[in-house]
Amino acid sequence: MADLNALVIGPTGAIGSALVQALDGAGGWGILGMSRTAPSQGARFRHLAADLMDADTIRSALADAPPVTHVFYAARAPHGEGGVENVDGNLAMLANVVEAVQGPTLQHVHLVEGTKWYGVHLGPHRTPAREDDPRHMPPNFYYDQEDYLISAQRGQAWSWSSCRPNVVCDFAPERARNLTTVIGAWGAICRELGVPFDFPGTAVGFDSLTEVTDAAHLANAIIWLSTQPGGANRAFNITNGDAFRWRYMWPKLANMLDLPCGEPRDIRLADWMADKGPVWDRITARHGLDPRPLERVALWAFGDFVFRQDWDLLSDLTRLRQTGFAGSVDTSQMFSDHFAAYRKVRILPTPGVTA
Repeated sequence: MADLNALVIGPTGAIGSALVQALDGAGGWGILGMSRTAPSQGARFRHLAADLMDADTIRSALADAPPVTHVFYAARAPHGEGGVENVDGNLAMLANVVEAVQGPTLQHVHLVEGTKWYGVHLGPHRTPAREDDPRHMPPNFYYDQEDYLISAQRGQAWSWSSCRPNVVCDFAPERARNLTTVIGAWGAICRELGVPFDFPGTAVGFDSLTEVTDAAHLANAIIWLSTQPGGANRAFNITNGDAFRWRYMWPKLANMLDLPCGEPRDIRLADWMADKGPVWDRITARHGLDPRPLERVALWAFGDFVFRQDWDLLSDLTRLRQTGFAGSVDTSQMFSDHFAAYRKVRILPTPGVTA
């Protein structure tokens, strides 16, 4: 039996799967993954089937499992992500898990949050954003979840932490809500239609500071915070650490995609790409790509959310660095690596190469 046993809530999601991979690579961890649906074959964790809204199923799933030392909570209540999300459901799910695992072996609970804590979904907010900045007018389920953890931990031997990444980017072939595939599919369609690789957003957003978070980098930081004294009972911003402007990143992306770089073009992807399914089908056939519809490759509304932010997005990383975590990511290299991964599995086309 491993000395440390991680329970990853949401092990097949964007962040949960990165956590599983990082834990597996670190060694010394027993890895449990809890979700309603069993993962595909080859998962690197022992699956525990449970409905997080049903406390009894959680306890039953844990009955024959090794004692949990660390919880990594990366789940969302049903109905998906959006502006105002299900407060009661998200709070109940977290509470059900924590109450089921509390005991003498529990050491730490980590909660995955995001920059919606600062109100990024509402508009401009204070930057650089610091973990103790004032809250915005509720509702915001992150506030309720963190308040619950603070209350539940009081007087207990275990500790908690939370993270606030911005725009998590990763290689996730089954997830369309991914900035890498949004950019890659947009570029492929630009090439197919013989138009420049324009920035599909506002001119102000093109020049504003922004940042993203690589999923593997996030997972490494979460594990660090969950096993170091400096990570106890605090929230932490986690981003790549190299804030950028699309004005300077966009030409690099154009070069990666072998396209002429265009200019800011104030369009909404969700509208302009609504009729581009047949174009994508032509691209798929010519390049021998995985035959999946365009809506399963790129979530255009997510691209609109990112590219139409007309204000700076910048998170202060001082608190994270003071714990001793020194990791950082070159965002342009991250995009290049992710494009390569999607090309390898034939979800995005390789410029100049056809089937």
